Amino acid sequence: MSPATVQLVDLDLDGRLLAPTPRGPRPVPGDRLLDHFTQELTAPGWATDLLVYVHGWQTSPDSSLTAVRHLLELAARQHEDRPELYPALRPWQPWTVLIRWPSRSLPSLGGYRRIRDRAHAMSTRGHAPRVIGQLLGYLDLTRPGPAAPAVLGTRDGTYLHVIGHSFGCRFVCEAVQWAADEPPTLGWSTPRPPGRPFTVDSMLLLQMAAPRDAFATTFTALGTAPLHGPVVATYSQHDRANGFWHLRAEKRAGIGYAGIGTAPAPVSGILMHDTGTAYPVADLDHRFVSVDASKVFTHGSGLAGAHSDHLRPETAHLLLSLANHSR
Repeated sequence: MSPATVQLVDLDLDGRLLAPTPRGPRPVPGDRLLDHFTQELTAPGWATDLLVYVHGWQTSPDSSLTAVRHLLELAARQHEDRPELYPALRPWQPWTVLIRWPSRSLPSLGGYRRIRDRAHAMSTRGHAPRVIGQLLGYLDLTRPGPAAPAVLGTRDGTYLHVIGHSFGCRFVCEAVQWAADEPPTLGWSTPRPPGRPFTVDSMLLLQMAAPRDAFATTFTALGTAPLHGPVVATYSQHDRANGFWHLRAEKRAGIGYAGIGTAPAPVSGILMHDTGTAYPVADLDHRFVSVDASKVFTHGSGLAGAHSDHLRPETAHLLLSLANHSR
């Protein structure tokens, strides 16, 4: 399997970046974010792809790290078993930044609403969009070229992908959208060497906890945001958190249950593929892609149903396919 490293970024209730100190975690001042990233988050030269992952509801710091490591293991195994499906990923060597935030609550309607409101506050009035936006900008400006030479006509460079689960999808959407109004954040004023990828190369939203019209009413700037590739969102009708709970909390089902509804650009709808079936570029080459995973994300006990059944080989296949088509 290819090398993989996970770096941790922790946010407080206001969305501020926390740094460890002898007296415990302390917020990093906004004007010191770049210094902190420079000291703590330097991508290794072997990295071919940079992944930024934000977890969702009811996820502890330890379980979020376990989940990300599991997804990376699934992707490494899938790439090893079916390399012919990803001809541009030679090699696949991801380096991952995990963004953790306080998402725990009672497993109840009140608890769901509490974390929904917290995620909304952190990603709108709070500091999370600026922190994550500047993190993406830092990674975009400093990402190195892969250690291995380009093959099969792929261009040089390291590719940047953002991944969210549940309420974590709101954070990544707000961060990329916020950057649309802050061009220097992602280095738009800096000339790019020929052949380097530009800005974020793909966005994968797993079981997003937001209304179906969120892209038409809330994340409207994604159409002009610094996002080079598609916005891909999975959904499953076995996801009770986005069906049962979201319906009662917001009077309508969530994207993670019923898929993307309206958006600033046409929405393409496809079925999630099995691990042996390639995704043609035509399947994913759209601004918004809604992926029906109802036959894949089926397992889960308790009130959330299959909300957290996204750690599947099929998800790894989708992630690898996005990375492959980003070349």
